[in-house]
Amino acid sequence: MRPALLACFALAAIAAPASAQQAAPGPRAELYELRTYYPAPGKLAALNARFREHTLKLFEKHGMRNVAYWNEQPTSEAPEGRVIYVLAYPSREAREASWAAFSADPEWRTVAARSEAGGKLVAKVESVFMTLTDYSPPLAPPRP
Repeated sequence: MRPALLACFALAAIAAPASAQQAAPGPRAELYELRTYYPAPGKLAALNARFREHTLKLFEKHGMRNVAYWNEQPTSEAPEGRVIYVLAYPSREAREASWAAFSADPEWRTVAARSEAGGKLVAKVESVFMTLTDYSPPLAPPRP
């Protein structure tokens, strides 16, 4: 994994809920998913708008916890940059159920169809699954 992505995830830890701080010592069961979206050419603004206006609330509706979102600065590999974000789930099974429900949600299907009327917003998606180690510092609550 690229060092910049690891740094992004480290920063995501500050946005976790206070309840995560009270996890028992040892391996932590909550599953984190680091997702990287490569926007289609000219579609970064529309992709950010869709997340801002619709996707985050739909993720929450389907049991996904929004941890943090970033826009990566442009690189030769991604000239417009990328949208990088972290979601949290109680388990891998919960993740699968949440994504199945989200994908089938009529509101999401309408939002996706409308936002992609002029073409797909995302050219490529990468996903990495992670769990906290037993030596990870406690996750801090979100800032006010």
